[in-house]
Amino acid sequence: MASALETQITTYLDWLEHERRSPASTRETYARALRALHAFCEEKKLPLDAERLSLIALRGWLAKLFDTDQPSTIGRKVATVRAFFRFLFRKGLITKNVAAQLKSPKIRKGLPRFLTVDEAFRVVEAPSEDAHREEALRLRDRAMLEMLYGAGVRVSELRGLTIADVDLAARRVRVMGKGRKERLAPFGAPALEALRAWLEVRPLLLARARGDASEARSALWLGEKGTALTVRQIQNIVRRYGALGAGRGDLHPHALRHSYATHLLDAGADLRGIQELLGHASLATTQRYTHVSVDRLMAVYDKAHPLAHE
Repeated sequence: MASALETQITTYLDWLEHERRSPASTRETYARALRALHAFCEEKKLPLDAERLSLIALRGWLAKLFDTDQPSTIGRKVATVRAFFRFLFRKGLITKNVAAQLKSPKIRKGLPRFLTVDEAFRVVEAPSEDAHREEALRLRDRAMLEMLYGAGVRVSELRGLTIADVDLAARRVRVMGKGRKERLAPFGAPALEALRAWLEVRPLLLARARGDASEARSALWLGEKGTALTVRQIQNIVRRYGALGAGRGDLHPHALRHSYATHLLDAGADLRGIQELLGHASLATTQRYTHVSVDRLMAVYDKAHPLAHE
């Protein structure tokens, strides 16, 4: 017979899937954290019911995490447990929310990694000079890099784009961001040209699809065998051209998004406007890019200003 805690966890995961419509990857991450909490409670002979768990019990679970997990991982698990208890409390399934007092470990936040304008241009243009790729793949890769840097989309958002999401006439794409929030992301003339070139050859790859090609028919980005690209494949493509274009074999798609925002800010764009373009729920997230720019300004000052050397 399932414990009360198991039932509560199942109820929460069902809510995430059917009402919140959270991605499967998110639900699996939450499930692992909550099942680990259940296993801890079983091991320590603690109540298997969120109603009867104390703050001290949750802090004991948190303390054990430090034996195996990094602070950032612990922070995500704590956030999951807090969200779980908050859900149960709001639904009236528990009478008190002790997890609200559970604190995450402090994490030192580094500045976002980004490319210079010249580096970004070299990365985006690298597919055109990639002699080891067939032309259709070079055109696809160029278009993807143009969208990552030219529209500032997340890699998950890029992967989720369909043909119907692209409006070439208006130069924008409809993006489904975090929390299933939809926004329109504009892009420039180079991205428009790259997208048109890719869409012309896309049918060549689609023709290679085997079996059920329903997803491939609607997906904007296709692989060599005509199937829809995965996030991992896109990450590998970005690393390939990070190495070829800027000597950065560790380049991540998010670095192109950071570069997009940083270069907009350096060019005088309004922070609120950048927030809208990036789809950030909080301005505090966008403000991290101001630290990048101030850091760059200080580097220029230290290098060039006479008083910096006194």
